[in-house]
Amino acid sequence: MAKTHTLWADDEIEFLKPHILLLEGKGYKVKTVNNGTDAVEAFKNEPFDLVFLDENMPGLTGLETLSILKSINPTIPNVLVTKNEEEHLMEEAIGAKIDDYLIKPVNPKQILLTIKKFTENRRIVNEKTSMAYQQEFQNLGLLINDGLDFKGWVEAYKKLIYWELSLEKLEDESMHEILRAQKSEANIIFCKYIEKSYVNWMKNPEEGPTLSHQLFKKKVLPTLTEERPTFFFLIDNLRYDQWKQLNDIITDYFRLEEEDSYYSILPTATQYARNAIFSGLTPLEMEKRFPDLWQNDEAEGGKNLHEDKFLADQIKRLYRKDIKHSYTKVLTLEQGRDVVDNISNLMNNNLNVLVYNFVDMLSHARTDMAMIRELANDEAAYRSLTLSWFEHSPLLDALKWLSQKNVRVIITTDHGTIRVKKPSKVIGHKNTNTNLRYKQGKNLNYIAKDVFTIKNPHEAQLPLLHMSSNYIFAKEYNYFVYPNNYNQFVNYFIGTFQHGGLSMEEMIIPYASYITK
Repeated sequence: MAKTHTLWADDEIEFLKPHILLLEGKGYKVKTVNNGTDAVEAFKNEPFDLVFLDENMPGLTGLETLSILKSINPTIPNVLVTKNEEEHLMEEAIGAKIDDYLIKPVNPKQILLTIKKFTENRRIVNEKTSMAYQQEFQNLGLLINDGLDFKGWVEAYKKLIYWELSLEKLEDESMHEILRAQKSEANIIFCKYIEKSYVNWMKNPEEGPTLSHQLFKKKVLPTLTEERPTFFFLIDNLRYDQWKQLNDIITDYFRLEEEDSYYSILPTATQYARNAIFSGLTPLEMEKRFPDLWQNDEAEGGKNLHEDKFLADQIKRLYRKDIKHSYTKVLTLEQGRDVVDNISNLMNNNLNVLVYNFVDMLSHARTDMAMIRELANDEAAYRSLTLSWFEHSPLLDALKWLSQKNVRVIITTDHGTIRVKKPSKVIGHKNTNTNLRYKQGKNLNYIAKDVFTIKNPHEAQLPLLHMSSNYIFAKEYNYFVYPNNYNQFVNYFIGTFQHGGLSMEEMIIPYASYITK
């Protein structure tokens, strides 16, 4: 490992000789100067990892020197060393983007720790994180194979995501590979659990988790109050790992009241899961109650055009009294800005539902799959893209405005997504739906081990297109491809993020409630 190279500027540098000898004895390389002008000249001509600046030097002061050094290379950490603890000086230093400061007299241990913090912190953190995951690896393996129930699977998934986020910046590819393998094993076992449990959940709701169609009844409506408006934000396609990163920003403005999860129904597709959320009904119940509004897979046109009517019906059916509410769908940046401009008008409602079509806004147009694949070529990149969208979105502007009011904010989604890796051939009738993660139709021919099959859809509260129709759901990282133009479609969709099927990423849904601080 290359020696850390430190620049130290102090007009009394000769009195710091014992400190410098100690650092050099520890293997650090130290360049010393006794004024700001020489510090700037040295900084221009040599590469440094860290700079110590005395605040009170003749000629250029420490802060003046700092300003010049930052203009040359703003990425190098600068530490101000000062006798002056006055508040105005600290504010000036912070405003000048000082990275840290030390109060004189400094001792060698302070200097050593500061150097380690700025030049070795990443290495130390990475080593400790890697070691901690290696120690936890066996415990996670035992947990995953321990016959978990639906609550246990939520906790197991959260632990896997914790380690995925913790190891994200680790350069040791072998650790990433170990985690990916463990996550893949977990998904295999999770899918087996869902295959055994799902139909029973639909038949006996009290024995299973909160599902999409139970979300408002169990989680949202009971929290409504006259005094505090509730803003329910549903961000399309938001996975738990993505929410974790958004939460770090949201909690700058709100206090996290509750972190919870629920399970998406199958198919984990907008048409089914989101309509179920707002109607409070299963797909089969929706088809019966709203024969003119429910759209089957074969129907042309949009499948989520009546969420506002479904919501109004559910509120009237379950809440048993009128409550003032609104429903807003945001499909474009302009619509998002309109929400921010008019959000004060929503404060008179008890409940405001706002749906953000995240994928549409993220990609602006979903036609260029190659572009999205390039921008989000792995899980970390997908999270980064999500975070960047959120940081620059009208949604965050709306949340900042709401943080100044007495409100409750709910952040959730309708389903997650999974990065597909394994093509699985399927043959179906010409009217079979086009989704890559689930198929509904008659005479489906497929690879049995790759799918979860529901042969009697009504048992799973799913509508039938034809008497002989059944549903198949791609498990784990599979995606459906027709034999015609097989190679073309395999290459076009591999590595893309899809939904509709069966995986932890698609089914285990983040649900977070916030109140103003």
